Amino acid sequence: MKKSFLLRYTVICMIGAASLLWVQNTAAQTLKLWDDKPAKNWMTDAYPIGNGRIGGMVFGGVGQEHIQFNEISLWTGNETETGAYQAFGDLYIKFKDPDTLTKNYRRELDLSTSVMNIGYTAGNIHYSRQYFCSFPDKVMALHYTADKADAYSATLQLSDAHQAVITGNKATLQINGRLDNGMVYNAIVKVLVDGGSVAAEPDGKGGSQLSISKANGFTILLAAATDYTNKRERNWKGENPALKVQKAIALASAKTYAQLRAAHVADYTGLFGRVSLSLGTANAADTLVPTYRRVINYKKTTDPQLEALLFQYGRYLLISSSRKGGLPANLQGLWNNSNNPPWRSDYHSNINIQMNYWPAEPTNLSECHIPYLDYINSMRKVKTESTAKEYPGTRGWTVKTENNIFGGSSFLWNTPGSAWYAQGIWEHYAFTKDKAYLKSFAYPILKEITEFWDDHLKRRPDGTLVSPKGWSPEHGPTEDGVTYDQEIVYDLFTNYIAAANVLGVDKAYREHVASLKEHLLKPKIGKWGQLQEWETDRDDPKDTHRHASHLFALHPGKQISVLKTPALAQAAKVSLLARGDASTGWSMAWKMNFWARLLDGGHAYTILKNFISLVGGAGIDYNEGGGIYANLFCAHPPFQIDGNFGYTAGVAEMLLQSQTEEIQLLPALPKEWATGRVKGLCARGNFVITNMEWQDSKIVKLSIRSVSGGDCKIRVPNALKTAAASVKAVTVSNNISYSFKSYAGKTYSFTAK
Repeated sequence: MKKSFLLRYTVICMIGAASLLWVQNTAAQTLKLWDDKPAKNWMTDAYPIGNGRIGGMVFGGVGQEHIQFNEISLWTGNETETGAYQAFGDLYIKFKDPDTLTKNYRRELDLSTSVMNIGYTAGNIHYSRQYFCSFPDKVMALHYTADKADAYSATLQLSDAHQAVITGNKATLQINGRLDNGMVYNAIVKVLVDGGSVAAEPDGKGGSQLSISKANGFTILLAAATDYTNKRERNWKGENPALKVQKAIALASAKTYAQLRAAHVADYTGLFGRVSLSLGTANAADTLVPTYRRVINYKKTTDPQLEALLFQYGRYLLISSSRKGGLPANLQGLWNNSNNPPWRSDYHSNINIQMNYWPAEPTNLSECHIPYLDYINSMRKVKTESTAKEYPGTRGWTVKTENNIFGGSSFLWNTPGSAWYAQGIWEHYAFTKDKAYLKSFAYPILKEITEFWDDHLKRRPDGTLVSPKGWSPEHGPTEDGVTYDQEIVYDLFTNYIAAANVLGVDKAYREHVASLKEHLLKPKIGKWGQLQEWETDRDDPKDTHRHASHLFALHPGKQISVLKTPALAQAAKVSLLARGDASTGWSMAWKMNFWARLLDGGHAYTILKNFISLVGGAGIDYNEGGGIYANLFCAHPPFQIDGNFGYTAGVAEMLLQSQTEEIQLLPALPKEWATGRVKGLCARGNFVITNMEWQDSKIVKLSIRSVSGGDCKIRVPNALKTAAASVKAVTVSNNISYSFKSYAGKTYSFTAK
């Protein structure tokens, strides 16, 4: 990875010149988080990087850099004990005799490339750093350059969160550890220097550290792994992690930094670059201040670019914490600095893990959905056994509220949890129309969860079917027929029936399930016009609990809609108004989606504005109602990533909905977004909005690509024209509905009349 100093110096001069344009180039700021000082606090200030398996929180210090890192499968517990997601370790780069009197400091996370840049001038030397986590090369790469030779002398220290001794050899440091549950883990750090030297030396604590002397620059490669596999038949044990890590380091070391970066950017942008969004132009002055200051200023200005940035940040976080072959994003994605994190940093089944994946299909990140689906599949045998013990005589399986990566769980049984999981299983098919996936993967899971409810439902003398001993998370009494349970089972049965119809299988059982669905206790409207949370009309209009679980049928379910069930939609609105707008971060994100489904863009935007509130930090009032931190992480509080994902899904729902067997475009557009553009959003049926532009809240350009073919129906706010002769138009409730038979691979274009 060496190059001549002259060539390196030329490149750095070019980078330095480009850095002078950072503040001047407003357009370049739209997809960047940045700060003018290093981070002080892990949760609120540090910026996250990740490749779906390895993640880092970067502080960006001048005298000392600190990067806390994770590997997503490092868990305590087993099939019976839930345990908790664990921190892995910390990397410190301590610079010798640093000049901490810096100028022009900038710490920047570029969402468009998933590369973090840090630059500053100290002692007449300009220092630059670039960091990223590579999915194709399976390493974290940290690259240090300067515009003067011999600029770097530093000590690298590696620490293990479980106190394993750090061993060193020449230019590497290594962690070899074992948790109490027998999980083996390994990490290697390797340093490649440009000029100067690097050597291992004692760290004074019985281990080793690395010393860099008079280097022009250097690159650090970090790889980490555990012996976890998601195969229960292998007792959750896979390949020796040391072998995996050594291989990753060896292959990455054989490449230049430029090659590593190019492969990373190409891989990442292949996902992230599918969707672009413009919601309007911010005031120029607002774009020239650090991101945390923009959030503070947001309450007294208009900043649609910040609103779009937060949308794209959710997509960035999903790509960074959920990649094919790995585990799904947990309560904190994959970033965690504690061995006893809040709520175990687990897989919570009563909304949280499901919410993490709401944006996956609509925002064109279907591949990032796969870890969640694989996780569900991997749990089936363990969950079937534990379910049989709790609910004797039932087929199939369900889950408790808290869940780990081995099938272990704790807290209360959440009986509709597996049925909610099944929604994600179905949605992947609904968006992709992948019939092979439906047949071999999805259908068996849908059927066995349906069988659980077939056996578990309570039959009343009048034929009504109710879920016994249900609970509306996370409050209220336990009783039969809780609305939350009933709605999720209705959704399950609906999806199972659709799957059986598509595959043309199990006709007799499909008819049986259709009868079950028909006899389910349906949502009821209560005495003050609300959608009842319980079968008994006991709802308190002053209840402002963060969970609004009885509105599942509105979102993410599809049983209730303004267009098809207006009375129930109105009752849901009454309940939502009673709950109030203020809440924890993830709850506000869910409310954005509720209001979008109610086709009320103004109220959805009110919640969005509430969500973009700075929580914590020096001189900033702590907001118990939730919001976001300076690094844009969602505050439950504390940090809980589902709010970030829920916000992204909410913005997508405001612009496009497809749960009602038609594609509704701009269904909940607030007046603040009267002009805008979006490319790449997806609709059920495997349709992609390749371009949609609107002015004065009216669509002026629209292109829809039909990936799989089939019938297409769109509902838009204004009349459009198209060259496609087969398109038929009908005016419906002040909207225009267009329907046509589409063909796979063809794009259909419309413009305003």
